[in-house]
Amino acid sequence: MTTDLITRRAQRLGPNLPTFYDDPVHIVHGEGAHLWDACGRRYIDCYNNVAHVGHCHPHVVEAIARQAATLNTHTRYLHEGILDYADRLTAYFRHDLSQVLFTCTGSEANDVALRMAQAVTGKTGFIATDNTYHGNTTAVAHLSTRRPPIGGWPDHIRRIPAPDSIAPLGGSLAAQPQAFAEGVAKAIAELKAAGHGFAGIMLCPVFANEGLPEVTEGFLAPTVEVVRRAGGLILCDEVQPGFGRIGTAFWGHERLGFAPDVVTLGKPMASGHPVAAVVTRPDIMAAFREAFGYFNTFAGNPVSMAAAAATLDVIEAEALTRHGEIIGAQLLDGMNALTYPQIASLRGAGMFLAMEFSDALRPNGAPVPHSANALCGRIVEGMRTRGVLLGRVGRQQHILKLRPPMPFGAAEARDVLAALGDCLESEQTA
Repeated sequence: MTTDLITRRAQRLGPNLPTFYDDPVHIVHGEGAHLWDACGRRYIDCYNNVAHVGHCHPHVVEAIARQAATLNTHTRYLHEGILDYADRLTAYFRHDLSQVLFTCTGSEANDVALRMAQAVTGKTGFIATDNTYHGNTTAVAHLSTRRPPIGGWPDHIRRIPAPDSIAPLGGSLAAQPQAFAEGVAKAIAELKAAGHGFAGIMLCPVFANEGLPEVTEGFLAPTVEVVRRAGGLILCDEVQPGFGRIGTAFWGHERLGFAPDVVTLGKPMASGHPVAAVVTRPDIMAAFREAFGYFNTFAGNPVSMAAAAATLDVIEAEALTRHGEIIGAQLLDGMNALTYPQIASLRGAGMFLAMEFSDALRPNGAPVPHSANALCGRIVEGMRTRGVLLGRVGRQQHILKLRPPMPFGAAEARDVLAALGDCLESEQTA
């Protein structure tokens, strides 16, 4: 069956369509923090932030079905659903972030955010980190670093060194905030000298694709000062950390303590239904609407709004932000108790954790037995055979990433830690 599906994918969907794992998993059912394959095997999902309140949560499923049986159309007709949800969503924001533009994907949301910055500033130059990902449209793909675009990188984009826990900018974690800001200032000067000007910087407030480095409250304060002084906008990609994922705050920018100009939302927003959004101030929205004509047929439709509203219902009713903070801390404590010579750093915020492996020498000077990249890849595969699905990030794909659905509980945490301990032990004896 698996071989047949792989063959059919290649025939109908084309080559190089990625799958997880050397032996791809054929998933047929999901519930809560678990997935089942076609053979009936259950897996703990430690990767999926799309199913934010759990796979197939009955309240979200019922809301989608009820609205789909009543009405689904676009936003050129009046409908209460989009306004009711916008009221609820913006109530979670401060800094006069009070207006919403809905899209279907985070890529679309980030694309709109770039245009908002252009509309406000009249400039075209943007900054992102040199180890990031913000989506699939042509504009945001130019920010990302996964593959160079046809014709080379465009001149109106500058990539600055990303923060790092093992090799921090400026030589230490204490010096890193200022060093990061200096990188931003240098990039702004280059954009102005090249004639593009500076429109804005786009970043994830927990630097998720950069490997979830250790950044704490105030980290971006020097950068914010540089950006404000240069007249640019701060575009905050909350697709991964948002909606209570990081436990201590509902949004990543709250955790770091800065005020973004534009916030983009996506994956977890409707717990599996394709909903995304851009939240901003009225003055920025007005400038965008004046400069660009924008309409999205599917964005903000009644079924999408019902799914998004139901997701907020569950987050609130089940206190998932607090739950994530508690269980995430337990999981991180357990990870800290694990030993392996190439574990270089463990860190986490709520239900978002990372284990970084290093190629550095062992304390006795002996070389490490495996490259960090290869080791991390084997652990991902080994965890899959032990019934746990997780992923990896980092420049060398050397950092384990754990980002389970929010209902992930203490029992799942114990099982994941047992599997991870067994996996690491098998590596030491290999």
